[in-house]
Amino acid sequence: MTEDEFDPEEPEEAEIGREMVDQSTGLGSVVAHFYRGEVAREVSWRERLDATTNWAVTVIAGILAYAFSSDDVSHSILLVGMGVGVVFLLIEARRFQQYDVWRSRVRSMQENLFANALDPSQGVEQRDWRRQLSEDYRRPKTKMPLRQALAHRLRRVYLPLLVGLLFVWLFRLTGADEPLVAAAGMSTAPGWFVLGLVGAVYLFLFVLAFWPGMQAVSETDDKIDRGDLERNE
Repeated sequence: MTEDEFDPEEPEEAEIGREMVDQSTGLGSVVAHFYRGEVAREVSWRERLDATTNWAVTVIAGILAYAFSSDDVSHSILLVGMGVGVVFLLIEARRFQQYDVWRSRVRSMQENLFANALDPSQGVEQRDWRRQLSEDYRRPKTKMPLRQALAHRLRRVYLPLLVGLLFVWLFRLTGADEPLVAAAGMSTAPGWFVLGLVGAVYLFLFVLAFWPGMQAVSETDDKIDRGDLERNE
């Protein structure tokens, strides 16, 4: 059958899940091992995400402990903690993009193959899911834009961490013996410049996290979208 003749709505094409249940087929055995491998890759990238988050929390906690270990420690160590948090955010967002590749494949099979095998009366969720999945394997590409991955990880993990650091930093400045603006100064950088720079960074992070269209990514709504595949080409 040529590509032009492929019709996912044909019973033998759309109802592959029912076929796997009704009779023993070589394809069913292959898909079972194939699905197991995809789940293993998804779990592996999930563990990498968790490891990045754990490292971020551990390092920031260590910086906070050191910042309040002595009155002689400069408040700039908290700014270093903010920078470390942003670096971990970038690393985790890139890993989340890779994790989304495997998760979207697993969800596509769960929604269209296994759900249909368990209850064929409701049909498949996506009309041409097999063609989309095949296209994803022929030309694998990251489907989630970096800005959306950054927004998701900000909302889920890093925005609370960074906001907490901001409040701790401001608390440390207000406890100084000089005005807030003067206390924020660092070396040759005046206090107003440091405050303005920190404020601009946090404003950018909030805009990025809550910009319209940067919807939260659901754990159960990760379909391979043909439009995403075409936009990434």
